[in-house]
Amino acid sequence: MRVAAEQQNPAKMAGRMMQAARCPTDELSLTNCAVINEKDVQIGQYVTVKTNPPHKYVFTVRFHQSMPPGSIGFSLPQRKWAGISIGQDVEVTSYNFDKAKQCVGAMTVEIDFLQKKNVDSSPYDTDKMAAEFIQHFNSQAFSKGQQLVFSYCDKLFGIVIKDIEGMDSSILKGDASTGKKQKIEIGLLLGNSQVIFEKAESSSVQLIGKAKTRESRQSIINPDWNFERMGIGGLDKEFSDIFRRAFASRVFPTDIVEQMGCKHVKGILLFGPPGCGKTLMARQIGTMLNAREPKVVNGPEILNKYVGESEANIRKLFADAEDEQKRLGANSGLHIIIFDEIDAICKQRGSMAGSTGVHDTVVNQLLSKIDGVEQLNNILVIGMTNRPDLIDDALLRPGRLEVKMEIGLPDEHGRVQILNIHTAKMRDFNLLATDVNVKELAAETKNFSGAELEGLVRAAQSTAMNRHIKASNTVEVDMEKAEKLQVSRDDFLASLENDIKPAFGTHQEDYASYIMNDIIRWGDPVTAVLDDGTLLVQQTKNSDRTPLVSVLLEGPPHSGKTALAAKIAEDSQFPFIKICSPDKMIGHSEIAKCQAIKKIFEDAYKSQLSCIVVDDIERLLDYVPIGPRFSNLVLQALLVLLKKPPPHGRKLLIVGTTSRKAVLQEMEMLDAFSTKIHVPNISQGEQLVEALEMLGSFQEKERAVIAKEVKGKRVWIGIKKLLMLIEMSLQMHAEYRVSKFLSLLREEGALDSDLHMRI
Repeated sequence: MRVAAEQQNPAKMAGRMMQAARCPTDELSLTNCAVINEKDVQIGQYVTVKTNPPHKYVFTVRFHQSMPPGSIGFSLPQRKWAGISIGQDVEVTSYNFDKAKQCVGAMTVEIDFLQKKNVDSSPYDTDKMAAEFIQHFNSQAFSKGQQLVFSYCDKLFGIVIKDIEGMDSSILKGDASTGKKQKIEIGLLLGNSQVIFEKAESSSVQLIGKAKTRESRQSIINPDWNFERMGIGGLDKEFSDIFRRAFASRVFPTDIVEQMGCKHVKGILLFGPPGCGKTLMARQIGTMLNAREPKVVNGPEILNKYVGESEANIRKLFADAEDEQKRLGANSGLHIIIFDEIDAICKQRGSMAGSTGVHDTVVNQLLSKIDGVEQLNNILVIGMTNRPDLIDDALLRPGRLEVKMEIGLPDEHGRVQILNIHTAKMRDFNLLATDVNVKELAAETKNFSGAELEGLVRAAQSTAMNRHIKASNTVEVDMEKAEKLQVSRDDFLASLENDIKPAFGTHQEDYASYIMNDIIRWGDPVTAVLDDGTLLVQQTKNSDRTPLVSVLLEGPPHSGKTALAAKIAEDSQFPFIKICSPDKMIGHSEIAKCQAIKKIFEDAYKSQLSCIVVDDIERLLDYVPIGPRFSNLVLQALLVLLKKPPPHGRKLLIVGTTSRKAVLQEMEMLDAFSTKIHVPNISQGEQLVEALEMLGSFQEKERAVIAKEVKGKRVWIGIKKLLMLIEMSLQMHAEYRVSKFLSLLREEGALDSDLHMRI
């Protein structure tokens, strides 16, 4: 804060010009002092620094031999506050405090984490923080608006001085306080000064204790709230968003809220995949708030076979809130009602064919209670569902369940939090081996939900305990070894491989069968296809402009399109990889097939990075050349899904395969793909010999005979068909294998000196 030094300090000495410089060490930067050389000792303990334009700022001085004479060092927050640049000439003048008027009685400071990446949810005791602040900055000068850095509990906090009250002069004389409080611009912090902390707006720092002001009004929020202790991990952002929307108005004094004409949010809808913490979050919101005990009800429990009973059950849930609002009005406490599986009772009205209308009247009753003619302002309804698309639209409008929050799969940081929560007890009792790295496990558990991570920990515990069980005629526990039980890294990895698989993750067995023989790089065409696939994977990962990338691998039958598509998907290392294959839809009706394909895409949208292989598209479409016939319903579904971009922040790679490019062209499906890649057959004798060498099926002499036979001739065979012919030939006696192989090639029409005339 700029000051009029002439008024504050009439006894100041004549100023001298000094050059502004950086603070010489990080340790000195945390002292909040300006640093000068010991040779400039004629400058007093406190100085006024006059900048150009002529503003004046008061600093406490500290001497250090590393600062050149004639220079004065400032930390970055000091330079930012005073507008001082490196190398700038400033006028430095000694400053004397009037201790009768300029001692700090109470100082209010605004606090936030200095670096957002170091944010945590641990509560900080403001009483202890204030004591350390006074000890660290005792006898220092502070100005209103000043910025500084404060180190506490190995964390760096940014501090802004919001307000300074002068100390009652009668206290300094040893007399009783007169109660007079005077605002001052500059003050000297003393050992008996009071420091009051307020958290900065939008800050996530959690303050407890008495040395805080703004927090004391937030009586609705439980001061002992802690994410990890409540068993919640990976949902920090979701809690922050819910708090901003649903509780910001509830922490303000009721008179201010009424003056603004503000209405509280009455409903929250939590939706997302199973096992991601919707029910846990809803229950813990009740714990977080100093509110009535939440009423938790499962949706189906509301329904009753007797006429009117279902509606009466809804009314009973709101009866206590209605009664309290009538008695206490705006001072009524908050009543929380939690509906699990809310889609069971709140389906779209009129959507249930043959229904007696019970569901419709239940929805009507719930709508009228949340936001009807007689409005309740002391309720918070929390609904949870996996199917938000089934819920009646009227329930989702503002004034009802207006805050819609997706509780998605946790990211890597969230998985670290969740695993730490579920292994905390083992760590406390030394039952977790030192080789268990939670960050490594989090990296390996892509697309695991919170429930699946908990299941992984349980599976690892079971694996560890099983080592100490003697299974003979009877089942006994080896007590000597059991006392030394520890859950190791190998237990987690074994459980990860054998026991727990993510519902929305990559199932390697789905695509492993397609590349069980690996990729045979018989020539440049195969390498080119894989290189193009790698580029498309990188585009999907890195490009924000194209969150949806689709590629069609087309070529003749048996050319290895499916294997190449599976290889591109495997090499992508995406957390969600799914193969949409016709072999899993045998016997499905058109509608069932459309729903199965749609579900694969909807599951993919729940992951940050996803890859879908749509294999053998003409088979999915039920295409046959006789007629020709195909399923138009499935075609239209695929056309829509291939062009539909994933939700914001999600990315999707689609790899399609077909042997009927011309048919897809007629169906106008080729244009639905971003790009097309041709997968050719083996067409040269040299490529055939290269494939045989890579497979290593024939001996070198045998390959030489085959090479001589195919030299100068055209071949035309897919790698998949070639593998089949090789395996058939290998069943023969050694001396007949080559001749059998060559005859099979000719029988298949794959080897012919005049083949080029037919192609």
